[in-house]
Amino acid sequence: MKFATVFAAALIAAWTALGPVSARAQALEKTHVELGVGGKSLLYYLPLTIAERKGFFKEQGLDVAITDFPGGAKSLQALVGGSVDVVTGAYEHTIRMQSKGQDIRAVIELGRFPGIAVGVGKNAKWNSPADFRGMKIGVTAPGSSTNMLMNFVMAKAGLSPSDASYIGIGSAQSALAAMQRGEIDAISHLEPVLSFLERAGEIKIVVDTRTEEGTRALFGGANPAAVLYMKKAYIDANPNTAQALTNAFYKTLQWLKTATPEDIAATVPEEYLLGDKPLYLLAAKNSKPSYSLTGVIDPSAMKSTNDMLVKFDDDMKDASVDLATTFDGRFVAKAAANAK
Repeated sequence: MKFATVFAAALIAAWTALGPVSARAQALEKTHVELGVGGKSLLYYLPLTIAERKGFFKEQGLDVAITDFPGGAKSLQALVGGSVDVVTGAYEHTIRMQSKGQDIRAVIELGRFPGIAVGVGKNAKWNSPADFRGMKIGVTAPGSSTNMLMNFVMAKAGLSPSDASYIGIGSAQSALAAMQRGEIDAISHLEPVLSFLERAGEIKIVVDTRTEEGTRALFGGANPAAVLYMKKAYIDANPNTAQALTNAFYKTLQWLKTATPEDIAATVPEEYLLGDKPLYLLAAKNSKPSYSLTGVIDPSAMKSTNDMLVKFDDDMKDASVDLATTFDGRFVAKAAANAK
């Protein structure tokens, strides 16, 4: 049995022993929740759209207002600034914020692989990662997970982040346009953008973390992707609301286990298909393995992410982060126990 599975089972068993607790059976401290996300139409954040469209938030008594930002770094800024309550964003942000003395914690893992791939434009000269030097590289937003992964790729090649120019190109349509117009030489991005550009012959994929094999090839281990995170102060003040949010996302992960690409395409808004349903189905198929099976982040995956950040971020090299503080597993354990 894999470590992650053993860890998840042990965590769930520990909380089950305390007896199931229903968030709906207790009054929600807040029924209205402001949620930030950076690129909602991307398949990286599919669990959010499914929870919204399938009515899983409403089932928990929640009114979730979603604000879509150009990238994950922007949604994090909104959380820090207080304009949103919670964020669906990259797990690595919790580590970075803990290193800055801001207690932000994930409560459920949504993606177990980053789901990010790096593509080199058809007109770019590229033989190895060293050739990223001097390139204009498109990312969802500076400081986002797509930017961080690209920094790591370059660091492994002996390059620093300053050896390339990063350009925020947003998600979906704007990202496609940036590559097609030749505004960037390479792209670090997510589905469905990747499949659209690859099929059109606009890019060649050279790094791929949409699969477990590709993720381990790059990082040497697991590397969590999207999570639901929030300030510890919010968790402490609103534990029932945090539980209700986690319940909704846990139900989404269970739905995704058996959902077909056709099920997914039928659930998301029509505009997410970008006018090409067959290609969206391909992108959904490519992304499906990346979604979390348990909602639990195991310690080895936490360490893998921290090691990635230390590799290229000078501010992180001397930081001492207790990785156990980046993930509060109580809520997903209760969600799993109550789902039985």
